[in-house]
Amino acid sequence: MPVRLHYEKCRLTAHLSGEIDHHSAAALRSQIDQSLVRLRPPTLTLDFLEVTFMDSSAVGLVMGRYKSLSAFGGELEVVNLSPVAYRMMQLSGLQALAKLSQKSLALEKEKETTRV
Repeated sequence: MPVRLHYEKCRLTAHLSGEIDHHSAAALRSQIDQSLVRLRPPTLTLDFLEVTFMDSSAVGLVMGRYKSLSAFGGELEVVNLSPVAYRMMQLSGLQALAKLSQKSLALEKEKETTRV
């Protein structure tokens, strides 16, 4: 499954994984939106920690979730972005819509250590 959803303390977290492209984005949108409609969380966090590839469809995914959330006053956070993904989100102007944050260096080192 390309997304694991977790709801706790008024926060819906979507743990994304694998590749986010034109083909996978529709399924991600559907799963996340179903939970948004049902739970109406004050905060949605999109966690990109396990995303291995993304194209402009990921930007569209973020923009669409912002639009859905803003309909009921929710806030959006996009976390654990790779440096390249972070830059792509910035160039798209998404920092005006959501709080963006990169993966920490410690997290990257830990991930590399566990691969060995």
